Parts: sequence; structure tokens; C-alpha cells
Amino acid sequence: MEIALNILTACLSISELKEQVLEAFASWLRLKHGIPGSVLATHPLVLTALSSLNCDILSEASVNVVSELIHYTASGSSGGVSVQMPLIQVIVPQVMSLQAQLRDSSKDDEDVKAIARLFADMGDSYVELIATGSNEAMMIVNALLEVASLPEFDIASMTFNFWHNLQVILTKRNFDISFGDEASTEAERNRRLQVFCQSYESLVSLVSSRVQYPDDYQNLSYEDLKEFKQTRYAVADVLTDAASVLGGDTTLRILYMKLVEAVSSCRNEQSEWRPAEAALFCIRAISNYVSVVEANVMPQVMDLLSKLPHQPQLLQTVCLIVGAYSKWLDAAPSGFSKLPLVIDILMSGMRTSEDSAAAAALAFRHICDDCRKKLCAYCKQLFHIYYTAVNGEGSFKGSAEDSLHLVEALSMVITELPPEPAKDALEELCSSVVTPLQEVINQGPEVLEKKHARELTVYIDRFAYIFRYVNHPGAVADAVHRLWPIFKAIFDLRAWDMRTMESLCRACKYAVRTSGRFMGITIGAMLEEIQGLYQQHHQPCFLYLSSEVIKIFGSDPSCASYLKNMIEALFKHTTCLLTTIKEFTRRPDIGDDCFLLASRCIRYCPQLFIPSSIFPALVDCAMIGITVQHREASNSILTFLSDIFDLAKSSKGEQFLSIRDSVIIPRGATITRILVASLTGALPSSRLETVAYALLALTRAYGMQALEWAKESVSLIPLAAVKEVERIRFLQALSDAASGADVNVLMIPVEELSDVCRRNRTVQEIVQGALKPLELNLVPVP
Repeated sequence: MEIALNILTACLSISELKEQVLEAFASWLRLKHGIPGSVLATHPLVLTALSSLNCDILSEASVNVVSELIHYTASGSSGGVSVQMPLIQVIVPQVMSLQAQLRDSSKDDEDVKAIARLFADMGDSYVELIATGSNEAMMIVNALLEVASLPEFDIASMTFNFWHNLQVILTKRNFDISFGDEASTEAERNRRLQVFCQSYESLVSLVSSRVQYPDDYQNLSYEDLKEFKQTRYAVADVLTDAASVLGGDTTLRILYMKLVEAVSSCRNEQSEWRPAEAALFCIRAISNYVSVVEANVMPQVMDLLSKLPHQPQLLQTVCLIVGAYSKWLDAAPSGFSKLPLVIDILMSGMRTSEDSAAAAALAFRHICDDCRKKLCAYCKQLFHIYYTAVNGEGSFKGSAEDSLHLVEALSMVITELPPEPAKDALEELCSSVVTPLQEVINQGPEVLEKKHARELTVYIDRFAYIFRYVNHPGAVADAVHRLWPIFKAIFDLRAWDMRTMESLCRACKYAVRTSGRFMGITIGAMLEEIQGLYQQHHQPCFLYLSSEVIKIFGSDPSCASYLKNMIEALFKHTTCLLTTIKEFTRRPDIGDDCFLLASRCIRYCPQLFIPSSIFPALVDCAMIGITVQHREASNSILTFLSDIFDLAKSSKGEQFLSIRDSVIIPRGATITRILVASLTGALPSSRLETVAYALLALTRAYGMQALEWAKESVSLIPLAAVKEVERIRFLQALSDAASGADVNVLMIPVEELSDVCRRNRTVQEIVQGALKPLELNLVPVP
């Protein structure tokens, strides 16, 4: 590098080459070859670049050099800031001398951007030095505040990374440098926080106006609107950084003053609403940092909300801020008293626009979640809100998905009620949902069959939310029992419709999960229904619902008979469906849910599953499907096999080891070959960990016998693809696994074999051609 720099220095005397010389120097610096800072501090190339910064025409090459010098001084390969201090002491004053040019109207945007970039580079690179709060450091901070104040957002935002990194250093509890005892360290931390408070207060004022909707917001293109939203997210991040340093309550006071100023000019929908919306957006951004018992500003903010016009964008943000401060409404002394006021606002939001309705529904869910105990006394009023919004008694502008927030909200409050009132409230809620479904069913089978799925699932999905969030097992079980004739009618007449079946199975899944063994008689009818329908319609969701039932009832002796019949029927039919890898590829969802169910059976009812006649057939089916390219299906199959190999780890499974061995040992060599093929290219490298675990689990279970299977498989791979030493390392890892070594340590040789066999397409084809993972009855050639 010394030779290169000497050549470049010699070329400096040729004025026509000066720009090219500096660009070349910047490129060499980018390589970071460890030149001492003391040498660079007086080097002609460095001095030329620094002096060029003050030319009337700013040199892009000199800016690039200085930028690389800043990065160089902070890089670990150059020794870091402490070693490079002589060079830093040369760079910083030169860059600081450019601060006045940030305000120079004669400078074009590109020059200002280049200067701002140098200040941002200094902030990012020297943030730990700046965090000490010295007078020199505060000069850099003030310059960065000036950059943040520039009107062009792409320039101002260059500083955002610095403010975040500085916040992290200032707020972390354990300093990297010790200041003596714990009390001294804490005192130093507090001193630093105090030093930077004013800077972060200024930052809050500077960035908060950048989230204001533009005058022509209605005419923004999709890309412009997307960019505006990204700007708001970036500013929100800066505000949370500031709140971390200042505290949420202090930040709130600054933003509240902005809101008061904005509200004074915001009297009706035609007036200037955008500044108020911007201030509220910022207040929402720091909601997680404001104390839930804050008593000075938040009550006034809530009072102001009701005075704002119902302009759609403004109302949307108002609703979002209500939801963001739901914990405050519950905990603050005056919070709950504001609830009638905010509920009126939310009802307006539900009627105004799609976006405001979505925000209002979400806010209502947050309020009912956080204030659920206090709201128990107001169930009648909550039902009125629900009926007004959801059942068409009002003009709810939200989507069906938005209405689910309201169902969830009411369900969470019902959970807090005593058993009898909860049962009555649940019955009322279910009745409001089932009535439209009952009307459709009453019109006869032909009408039900012809209905669009969406006309049914909009109501069925509400049941799923009710059963999921009303945590009264007995009451939910009774509700499902009453509703079963409706559900059965839909099962019988719409079993061909995947979308409706997925929705109905999801509702049943949550009913089973919440009710557990309270389900009683209904669970038998439900299982009989899906068992019969699966054989006709092959809906994967029937398998998924069955796995939820197994989880709850698998260990219940009273359910053993019909559970055994169910799993045998489901698995027998599935193994007839999935007879080739093509069938797995065509219906991976069936493979996924089938083997999820099988793993559940191993964990919760091995006594029903492993001795059954279907167990060997399902292992054969798994062997066919291991190499399916669908990620979830492949993972489910590999997890199922791992669960079989790990059966000895389960107290329930130990007694079935002999049955397992009678199935696995005759197939062991083939399973091993397929797993080795999967490691070496039959499956994507992203599945390596799952495949490797299955192979190591097999090796742990069968010891030397599994090692022999592995040797047979690896010996099939030609030496042109894998060297002997790589084979030996791989087999040694398996041997260590058989001896009980840590699986994580053994992954390195496994990954090495995988990488070697995937190094190019030709090698991968050779390996897969030798291992033939799709041939289950391959006879090794001697």
C-alpha cells in the first residue's frame, strides 16, 4: 500500500489528475490496511483532501476521501478511535469549519448534502466519544441538530442513526467503561443524560413537523404515499429514541404544546387539520414511554380529542391514539372517567370511513382488553355498541376483519364476568352471530350449497373469536353443544368447500382448546363427522382439527375407543392418497397436517397409535415424502421421524420401543440413505438443521447399527464427489452422536459434507444419482 500511496502523492502535482488521485486514495482507504493515524495526519493526500473541502466548488472526491478517513479512524482493523486520535484531531476541526455552509443559500442541494454526510459520518463513527458530553462533543451535536433542521428530509434523516446509537449508549445500564463503584457509574450515567436532554428536546421539536400530511395528499401516487408513510415511521423511531432519553412524560409535554397550537386553528372539517393530526401521530408514537398514571397532560389530550373535527385522516389518528393509551384509561386516576368521551369518538370513527372504522375497532379491542375488569359493569352498553357496529343497526364502515376486533373485545370482557352472568352474555353474543346462519339453513340445502363462502365465513369466524377469547370452559362447551346442529348442517352440505371448512374447523379447534373435557358428548359427534367427511373430501383442516382433539383427549381412557378408530381411519385414507412424491407435491397441505397429527399421537396417545396396524404404513408414507420440497410438509415429516427415534425420551413411549424397533430396523438402511441424500442436496440447505437432527436422533437410538447404515449410504457416493477424509469426519460425528455427544458440536462435520456435495450442480447430480432418495428398495452394488 505504501508504494500505491507514494505514486498517488507524486501524481498530486498534476492538477488535471487531482480528482482521480483523491478517488483512488478513497478506494485504498476503503480496504483499511492499517496505516497509523499519526502517519495519515500529516500525509499530503490527507491534507490535500481536507484543504479541498474549503474550495468554492466542493470536490466530490475530497468529500469521499474525508468520509473514508472518518470510517477508517473508527474501524477495528485500524486500531479504533483511541489509536487514530492524531488523525481524528486533524479531521474534526476541518469538518466543523463547514457548518456555516449548511445555512449558505448560495450552496446547491448536492453540496449541502455532501457536507451533511460528513457530519453524519462523524456522528456515527465517534458516537461513543460524543456520548461523554464534553464541550467539543456538544459542538458536533449542535451541528447534527442543524443538519436535522434542514428542510430536505433525505438530508435531515442522515442524522437519525446517530440519535438512535447515542440513545442506546446513554440509556444502557452497564457502561463499557467503569467509573469506580456502582454509585459513581450511575451518577455518570445521569450526568450524561442531563447533558443531552436539551439536544433531544430540540430534536423532538425539529422532527415532529415532518409527519404532517402534504397539501396535495389526496393526489399522491402510490409510491409517494408509501414514501410519506416511511417518513412517518422513521420520525416515530426518532421520537421513541428521544423519549428513552427524556422520559415519556417530558416528551409528551413538548408534543402537547404542539397539539394545543395546532388545535387553535382546527375548528371544522374544512379548516387546517393537518398540524393537529401530525401532533397526535407523534403523541401516539411515544405511548409506550408515557406513564400509565400520568395526570397532567393526558387528561387534557383526551379532552381535546372530542373538540376536533371528524375529518377522516384526523379521526383515524384520533382513534389510534385512543387505542394506544388504553392502559392509561385503565390505570390513571382520571382515565376511566374519560371513557364515555372516547367511546363516542370511536363510534364516530366506525361511521366515517373504512380507515377510521378499522382504527376505531382496533382501539375498542385495546380498551376492552386493558379495562376489562372495570367494564364488566357496563356489559349492556358494550352490547349496544356491538349491535350498532356489527349487526347493521348502525353504518359500520369497517370490513368483516375489523368487526372481529369488536367480537374479541366483547369476549374478553365476558371472560371477567362471574360464571352465570358470563354464560348469559355468551349466549346472547352467540345468538347474535348464529341468527343469520340459521336463516340461511332454514331456506333449505340448495340455498346453503349455493351461498358464496364469504357469506358464511363472516359469521363462522366470529364464533372462532368467541370460543378463543371467552375463557369460561363450561359455558363455551354448552354453547357449542347448542350450536352443533348448525355446525353439522354446514359440515354436511359444504364439506367440498375448503374455505368454509377451514373457517368451521378453526372455530371448532378453539372450542376444543377452550372447553377441554367439558366438551363431553359433542366431541364424539364432531369426530364422527370429520372422520366420515375426510374420506370423501380430503380436507386437510379435518386432520388439523383432529390433532387438537388428540392434544386434549389423547390421554383420556374414556375416549380411547373412538380416538383409536378416528386416527386409524384418517391415517389409512391418507396413506392411500400419498403413495408417490408427486402426490405429496400436489397436496403438501395434507402431508403437513397428517404428520403433525402423527407427532401429536406419539406425544399424547402412543398407546393408541404405535401398536396400531397403521403405524408401519405411516412410516412408509413418511419415507416417500421426506424429500418433498414444500417446507412445512417436509418439516412435519422429519419431526415425525425424529419423534419416533426419540421415543425412549418419553415416559409414555418407553414401553413401545420393541414395536418401534420392529418397524424401524428393517427400514433403517433406507431411511438413513434418504436422510443422507436430503443432507447432500435432495432438500434445500435451509432444512439442514432439521434433517441433521433426524439423522442424529436415529443414530442415538440405534447406535452401531445406525452407523453401519450410514457407512453403507456414504459409500454409495463416488470419491469424485466426496473425499475419504470428509466421509470419515462425517461418520465420526455420527459415532460421537451415538455416544451421547452434544448435537450442536456435531453439526460442523455434517454441514461440511452438505457443502461439499452441493458445491456445484454437477457434483450434486452425481451425489443424488448415487443415493437415489426416491427409490425405497435400492439394493447397494458391491
